Amino acid sequence: MQYSSKLSLSHEQDTQKLAQKLAQHIAKGVIYLIGDLGAGKTTLTRYWLQSLGHQGAVKSPTYTLVEPYHIQGKDVFHFDLYRLNDPYELELMGIRDYLDQTDALFLFEWPSKGGDEIPKADHVITILKTADETVREVSIESTSSELVQALKRF
Repeated sequence: MQYSSKLSLSHEQDTQKLAQKLAQHIAKGVIYLIGDLGAGKTTLTRYWLQSLGHQGAVKSPTYTLVEPYHIQGKDVFHFDLYRLNDPYELELMGIRDYLDQTDALFLFEWPSKGGDEIPKADHVITILKTADETVREVSIESTSSELVQALKRF
């Protein structure tokens, strides 16, 4: 990753604003969402999908491994690899069929569990809980200087 930015989110509304900014600047590619349980990865994803124009519920794919969405003509795949025991399970579930979708957005929670079965990230978003349970520290590593510049004005 060439560019990075750090943010502090004090309220859930801050998470929503970050998701809106991400939706404005990232239309496709591979995103890694890193953070402990309860850090806010799925919350960020929910707001991101809503910012892209999704109207329905956004379910956590903890048990299904993937939730596909078709939003305004674009494919979005939200993966949660937390329950994965072996990266090869992704091959058995047909991950190649998902990854073959051109111009799609791929959001991977717990990407370290995917091993070599998932592609390298274009953007890595790490969300850390702080001692104050309401505050999250977010670092974003990206190949996009435009995104990082936009986040500096966040």
